[in-house]
Amino acid sequence: MKLTGRDAQAFFRKPDPTRAGVLLFGEDAMRVAHRRQEVIGALVGPEGEAEMRLTRIPASELRRDPAMLNDAIKSQGFFPGPRVAFVEDAGDGLTETIRLALEDWREGDAQVIVTAGQLAAKSKLRKLFEGHRNALSIGIYSDPPGRDEIEAALRKAGLEQVDRAAWDALEGLARQLEPGDFRQVLEKVSLYKLDDPAPLTAEEVTACAPASIEAELDDILHVVAEGRSAEIGPLVQRLEGQGVAPVTLLIMAMRHFRVLYALASAPGGPQAGLQRLRPPLFGPRRDRMLRQAQGWSADGLEAALGMLMDTDLSLRSAGQRAPAMALVERGFVRLAWLKGRR
Repeated sequence: MKLTGRDAQAFFRKPDPTRAGVLLFGEDAMRVAHRRQEVIGALVGPEGEAEMRLTRIPASELRRDPAMLNDAIKSQGFFPGPRVAFVEDAGDGLTETIRLALEDWREGDAQVIVTAGQLAAKSKLRKLFEGHRNALSIGIYSDPPGRDEIEAALRKAGLEQVDRAAWDALEGLARQLEPGDFRQVLEKVSLYKLDDPAPLTAEEVTACAPASIEAELDDILHVVAEGRSAEIGPLVQRLEGQGVAPVTLLIMAMRHFRVLYALASAPGGPQAGLQRLRPPLFGPRRDRMLRQAQGWSADGLEAALGMLMDTDLSLRSAGQRAPAMALVERGFVRLAWLKGRR
């Protein structure tokens, strides 16, 4: 049977121990591993591996000794409780071995958990699990977690009270971060809010969020958008010393000014544009960018984007011999000067 959407999420929250086997596949190995850990942990508990109720079987070893899987399924350990036989990095070449093991599976045997990379719809292994009467196939894709998943993760972390802005902040982080990194943020937030009955706020989410390239560049982008030209030179030198490439600065600046333009040109003004912005802004950055958008006109921001495009073309010009970072710094100073005239 094939599980997708809500059915797959429900299974991850509470795996069915009566199933003979489960196939988890996807191109992102980290996401597949995260779901596999979640499923196995729910089936055998935190002490399952220590109590030898989890048998790990690499695909390479199973190819050399096909009997390993059936032995793992049927063997009985010293400790009571559910057991799992985990086959890692399987492919279509193991389809027949796994098919025989599933056909021989009986209630009370170890449940078979198989992970694989990206499998096409015609994959033999995928068809085996999708067509089996007592097995499941679940594709793990790179879509960000939905609201139900975030709610479940918050409950697991012990966070019940979350205000609206914090929800927007968490959904934004869920789109930006890998699942493991997002889980670490939730764990950090739960410790931050330990014994604090007040609702979680966007500022607290921001305080627990990991640093990113955008966060490193925020200082200079805000300085340029606010017209503080005297501060641009030292900041550019510091970023250059940290290894930030000129083209990265330009890309981030264009992204920043496109957001400001979307806010300033929105029907109803920047405040109305903020409500429709996707992905949403949150925390102190939201307030600061709103003030910046209110300080520019839509025409001024359109001119600013044109200047950034001209600088980008200069950087990419075959005949360009001036230092690239100097060109970017000059472009930023001109933007700050433009802000001063608006």
